[in-house]
Amino acid sequence: MVTAVMQPYIFPYLGYFQMINASDTFVFYDDVQFIKGGWINRNRIIVGNQVKYFTIPLLKATPNKLINEIYIDTHSKDFKNILKTINQSYKKSPYFTDVFPLLEDTFAGTENRIGEMAINSIKNVSEYLGISTLFLKSSVEFKDITGLERTARLIEICNSTNADYYINAPGGRELYSKVDFLDKGISLQFIESQLSQYKQGTDEFFAGLSIVDVLMHNSREEVLGMLNLYSLK
Repeated sequence: MVTAVMQPYIFPYLGYFQMINASDTFVFYDDVQFIKGGWINRNRIIVGNQVKYFTIPLLKATPNKLINEIYIDTHSKDFKNILKTINQSYKKSPYFTDVFPLLEDTFAGTENRIGEMAINSIKNVSEYLGISTLFLKSSVEFKDITGLERTARLIEICNSTNADYYINAPGGRELYSKVDFLDKGISLQFIESQLSQYKQGTDEFFAGLSIVDVLMHNSREEVLGMLNLYSLK
């Protein structure tokens, strides 16, 4: 059994979904510290042949709060303009009519916290692609072990999900030791994504954009093929 644990990001890049697809259980780490300037509430798309950020405006977002404690400024003009910008930028893309409803559904949700909106964006995309990974939330299923040290909590999550393998992003190499997990009978592996090029309608290819850009330009089958382009080390 394979488990992965990550903070919820808004329409994250392809590599995030590679991790989901490689896992039997994926835990949204939504009761940890909010990272300002990270990927929780923003990502990148192509606007006018250039890479631009779209950012979900938040209310009083600070690193002193947990992700699931932070609310979206839904009355902001910036929030209301995000869908308009994506519509204008991608309406001529080959899979616009299939993909844009996923965004509309995410933005039209009744939940007004960034953690839930990000989770919904990921679940909507996963359902669209037919990914069957089990999703859990740390704030629900693992709220009783928030007091544990960082590595100890992840090991406990792995034990609770019967994981033999724990997958982490490459940046986790600076935080976690394979030995610590192996001592508990768990193999810690880091996913190395291969981001293949695809037609974006631009003069040059921009890698690592939001999954929105990937979906707009590729069929489900093509995206599913991309999800398998990774290695575990």
